[in-house]
Amino acid sequence: MRSRADVLELAILGSLHETPMHGYELRKRLNLLLGSFRALSYGSLYPALKSLEGRALIQGSDASQTPPPHALSGKRARIVYELTAEGKEHFADLLAEAGPASWEDEGFDVRFAFFAQTDAETRLRILEGRRTRLTERLENVRQAMARTRERLDEYTLELQRHGLEQVEREVRWLDGLIDNERGLGRDRDDAPRRAAGTRAANRPATRGPHGRADRTDGGRPTTNDTADDAPAPQH
Repeated sequence: MRSRADVLELAILGSLHETPMHGYELRKRLNLLLGSFRALSYGSLYPALKSLEGRALIQGSDASQTPPPHALSGKRARIVYELTAEGKEHFADLLAEAGPASWEDEGFDVRFAFFAQTDAETRLRILEGRRTRLTERLENVRQAMARTRERLDEYTLELQRHGLEQVEREVRWLDGLIDNERGLGRDRDDAPRRAAGTRAANRPATRGPHGRADRTDGGRPTTNDTADDAPAPQH
């Protein structure tokens, strides 16, 4: 399972891939990515930034301009972080991964946040993996409810029903996303055939011996044109 530190690393690299940021700006961006229930403190952020700098994946430099008014005072507020070439390459490698860690609860939201920069095949594998995992969870919850229904009070049962409905909604949401991704794949596969058909339709007609425009099929006269060009029978 992907650890919290791995998820934070991906979120930092993805955010800095969009644009260089001060620590304060980066923290706000990460809180949006990670959600309000995983609020990020500076005690978690700056050790992660230091680790990434030590691995030459990001670099920090003093901002030449005046720090924005919302930035914190002190040296940290003047540091702008950006990806190095190695960091960009490492981020691309992370986006190409589509193992179980990418669809577990801890990492799925962050992976999904960077789907616009992920190739279609990897997106589809992650979505299908996530749906499979939730379908298994859904079945386990239903079985647990069936076994314990008579022993639970009404509030605990209501809480279980609420959790069941949440999972069902996410499965339906994933079904729609998967159908959309497969539709995009079919469109890409059909594009060369549509282009070939358009070129064939726009190809200029050839002229027959009598000045007529012959319809051709692969360069051969059609049956109707051949019949029209045949000599009249002699009586």
